[in-house]
Amino acid sequence: MDGEIPVDELREFLNTDESDDRSGDIEPRIVDIRNPGAYEQGHIPGSENIPAPELTDRVEELDGADRVVTVCPHGKASVQAARLVGSYEGVDGPVESLHGGLEAWDGPLEAAEPDSESSDESMAPF
Repeated sequence: MDGEIPVDELREFLNTDESDDRSGDIEPRIVDIRNPGAYEQGHIPGSENIPAPELTDRVEELDGADRVVTVCPHGKASVQAARLVGSYEGVDGPVESLHGGLEAWDGPLEAAEPDSESSDESMAPF
């Protein structure tokens, strides 16, 4: 693990056009480690969902990533997730945890389209 990334720095990466010359900065792969239901209700745009209990078995999905940022609700569990991903040899660049997690994220969240068959279940508070 290479530490924590501040929210404003991650937002800067996400708001930069590909046409901008950023001196080699690489857009990170954002890995949201919450459960699928929480992820579907709202997540950082462009992030992917790999729940924490599945991370060990699915870490190879990050093969070749040049930079990885792990995300959780408060920025605590994502530190552990970043350590796990950072110990994987298939990731080529830095692995960071989002400092403060989604609680600190003040940008827009993207929600998944509700599935017509399970829309009642996905809105359940528990």
